[in-house]
Amino acid sequence: MTTAPITPARLEWREDDMGNVVPVSIDFADVYYSLSDGLNESRYVFVQQNHLPERFLSHLTAPAYSNNPTFSIAELGFGTGLNLLATWQLWRQLKQQQQTDKRPQPRLHFISFEKYPLSHADLKRALQCWQEKDPSLSSLIEQLLTLYPTLVAGCHRLHLEDDVTLDLWLGDASDNLAKLNNDNGAYIDAWFLDGFAPSCNESLWAEQIFSQIQRLSAYSTTVATFSCAGVVKRGLKDIGFSIQKVKGFGRKREMLTATLTNNQLNHLDNHSEKSCNSENNHKNGNTTNNLAKLLQKTQPRQLHHVSIIGAGIAGLSTAWALANRGIKVTILEQNAPLSGASGNPRALLAPKMTPIHHIAEHLHSMGYLYSQRYYQQLNSKNPEKTSVFEATATLDLLLKANVDTQQIADYPDGMATTLSEDDAKKYTGLQQQPLLDNLYLPQAGLVNPMALANIILAHPLITLKPYQVQEIQPYQEGLLLHCINTNTQSQQKTQQQESSQSSTDAVIISAGNHSHLLDKRIFKCRLIRGQLSWLTPSTEQLAQLPKLPLKYGGYCALFDAQPIDAHNNTVMVGKPQFLFGASFVRNDTSIDSRENEQLSNRQKLVTAIPALEKVISNDSRDWQSRVGIRAQTPDYHPILGQLDTQGKVWTLCGMGSKGFAFSPLCAQALADQMTGSFAPLSRDMLARLSPHRARLQTPLAE
Repeated sequence: MTTAPITPARLEWREDDMGNVVPVSIDFADVYYSLSDGLNESRYVFVQQNHLPERFLSHLTAPAYSNNPTFSIAELGFGTGLNLLATWQLWRQLKQQQQTDKRPQPRLHFISFEKYPLSHADLKRALQCWQEKDPSLSSLIEQLLTLYPTLVAGCHRLHLEDDVTLDLWLGDASDNLAKLNNDNGAYIDAWFLDGFAPSCNESLWAEQIFSQIQRLSAYSTTVATFSCAGVVKRGLKDIGFSIQKVKGFGRKREMLTATLTNNQLNHLDNHSEKSCNSENNHKNGNTTNNLAKLLQKTQPRQLHHVSIIGAGIAGLSTAWALANRGIKVTILEQNAPLSGASGNPRALLAPKMTPIHHIAEHLHSMGYLYSQRYYQQLNSKNPEKTSVFEATATLDLLLKANVDTQQIADYPDGMATTLSEDDAKKYTGLQQQPLLDNLYLPQAGLVNPMALANIILAHPLITLKPYQVQEIQPYQEGLLLHCINTNTQSQQKTQQQESSQSSTDAVIISAGNHSHLLDKRIFKCRLIRGQLSWLTPSTEQLAQLPKLPLKYGGYCALFDAQPIDAHNNTVMVGKPQFLFGASFVRNDTSIDSRENEQLSNRQKLVTAIPALEKVISNDSRDWQSRVGIRAQTPDYHPILGQLDTQGKVWTLCGMGSKGFAFSPLCAQALADQMTGSFAPLSRDMLARLSPHRARLQTPLAE
């Protein structure tokens, strides 16, 4: 599916009644908010008329429950973000007053749709006056500006706080609303209809918009909008909302509020038909439109405790996503965390590019953008210790790429651009290398897996146990895991390993290349051996090595070895290290280090960068290496989703070599599916990742 590139809003600026300079859309000839007082307009029209103060308070003080402790708001027209800020501010104030510590924690999920987003500079200018008017908004505005995404089509998930999430869908609202998946019982609690007036922007008030509002709503869902136009009243009535006119804000005489009070059964039947036609449900044999079965299917299970098998990047990311939803997580790992393919001393986070018309449904691109924000936010969790993410930027030499320099020009410079050859040589320090064709990725960088693991495993709701899972059995309302304790430090070598049983509400299998062995419903992936090489360069070598990471079919990068790096790998702590590789050997699961692969990694490097032929000799005796076995699916997409019909057994695996780009976003989607929330991936993408997708029904040839 192709989508048009995002065009930032074109603005002019006008003075409001209070002397503030406010934005006006040139294309729609309409103001973004009332000239009387935009902030109080947001509070009155959308916060008060959706009864959010009372509803938030009820949500925050209700007895602890697990079905879906998330209050979801959908907004048509993100604009300057004022509605979000006013809502977020209220949520924060009420939560601080309650000082709730129940599990799982109530969460606010704000989902907004915008076709013509403001540029970062325009957003900053538009919000400046509100920082001055209400200083309590200052920290919220700064956080929004810090996380504000690169303006490309697709869903951008921003974690404003641990319990406040913004999904900003950029692109056509009708298309993006249709992408929201509610097969897991997710629904919108309140709608903010805040597009430009119907007379200025008919498309945001069209019939297909109201159809999607109906699909995504439930009994008692509310709507608030500044508009009283006939098309709005008819649209809401036709989909089962009871509407009411109330006093408008400022110069507006009246506005509309609405509540969904009827047509619910028709809505659920429609939902059932769409749900049962999906590829995932077809493969599960769920083809009935029976309403009782639908209700049983869509009710999320109560999850107090989830077990995750595997402490690689997929398992760790999923543990973090669930724990931040207030769910207790136990990670069962038979070896050490990151002992498999995720345990390299550094991982390069850089996207595999696609033509920009495909980016909204390109998992690698959207995963990269999300992961970059995610890893940087983890840095702030432990600022005095080793960083999880080092923003280095990266240069792709375009020796093995899906885009050319002409296609790169379609991207915002903040995500990808082409440097002049002189600048490319200056940035890399490779004066003798032809660098006319290049792809510069300013947001790319290096991930430190051990720093990541340390932060995640320190979460108070996450426990790591040295267990090898032998069998998974149904047990009462949950599951019973039969395990062997693999912690040999406290055992004599002559003693048998200790058996153990562990009960859990649900299990997630994220055991990499071992996942299929734990549950045969998981596709048996192609196994790829990859050996990464690194060395400690001399001062003379260091002066001639690339100054920033490079992609060339493989990748190379300099990094400074930290003490925690020595936990998993042999490094010279406190010294620069130069890593390069990795090898790619199919159907080989041996993890021994091989000299021929060391030399193969070198050959690939010097073929791409001939100037390094004389810098790095072919004597590999002092080099170090690490071997990982990657699990790769035939369509190169991960495996994500529910394996059984009860919602007890799930999986996230099959990352191939893209785990650090795929896992964080996929973990969010999995946690949302499990808890009855809206995922940051489209319905089509979730179908392409499903364990039951058609592409995974035919085993690979031996």
